[in-house]
Amino acid sequence: MRFLSRYACGAAFSATLITLLLPKGLAAQESAPAAAALALPAPGPITPGAKVVPLWPQGSPKLRAEEGANKPETLHMYKGSDARILHLENIHNPSIELHLAPPEKANGMAVIIAPGGGNSTLYVGPEGVDVADWLNGLGIHAFVERYRLRPYDSAVDALADTQQSIRLVRANAKEWGVDPKRVGIMGFSAGGEQVAWVTLRFDNGDAKSTDPVARESCRPDFSVLIYPGWKMMDLTTVPQNAPPTFITSAGVDDAFHAKQSVEFYSALLTAKIPVEMHLYGHGGHGGSVSDRKGIPFGSWTTRFAEWANDLKLLNKP
Repeated sequence: MRFLSRYACGAAFSATLITLLLPKGLAAQESAPAAAALALPAPGPITPGAKVVPLWPQGSPKLRAEEGANKPETLHMYKGSDARILHLENIHNPSIELHLAPPEKANGMAVIIAPGGGNSTLYVGPEGVDVADWLNGLGIHAFVERYRLRPYDSAVDALADTQQSIRLVRANAKEWGVDPKRVGIMGFSAGGEQVAWVTLRFDNGDAKSTDPVARESCRPDFSVLIYPGWKMMDLTTVPQNAPPTFITSAGVDDAFHAKQSVEFYSALLTAKIPVEMHLYGHGGHGGSVSDRKGIPFGSWTTRFAEWANDLKLLNKP
């Protein structure tokens, strides 16, 4: 399976500060003093020609002006390449990048992808665009999320971004060819933390809001955690309507993430939430959707497709 993809860089990530166009249906909100005083740089595409949609309008009270907020995202390229983005930092203007499946394959299923990076960087290459390419091959629409990193709080600011990602995809479901009842999320490592949070913390939206995005539910229809990890999470309370969940990780040589996978699995199982888990003997941490030179852990993508098919998520409407 191909692991590297080609990415855009350079002019798309110019430091020029501009006023962002509001995403379709995302109403302007009251300006918070910190955000109103700052014009956040527009996030550029990771892949040439890809559409990037900011999660929040300029001046939203959800946006805070942390140090470096007036600077563009910081790019780190694959070694020896000036055209392949490996990971990025300095995310103050969170967004999703659209990777829609080819019309002849598209089945309406949608996955928001939350890359990992220890909440200090975001591996949008291997755990973002490469994942989107694989999902598109299955007929699944993919949306690569860029959520806020430290010093922002993963359980507050980043979680708000993740919840908003789900609302935004549903609000634009008709335009993007998405079935609003088959919108899920897949997270890797620290991105798995985002999936865990939104699996436990979601709402039905604000029916009285004038903003059509805010009216949408942020409950994922399914959740996928790939070698997930977090520092602290209360697993004692699981909503009765938590979504069906798929979990996978390596075992002994990634014991920290394997143990947290087991803990999350146990919490969902105790709450009688449909959950499937695959723990492999070895394979280490990371690796995204690569075949890992043929070891069993490299087959988790097949297990995911089987799971999704079992839940009839891959069926065309």
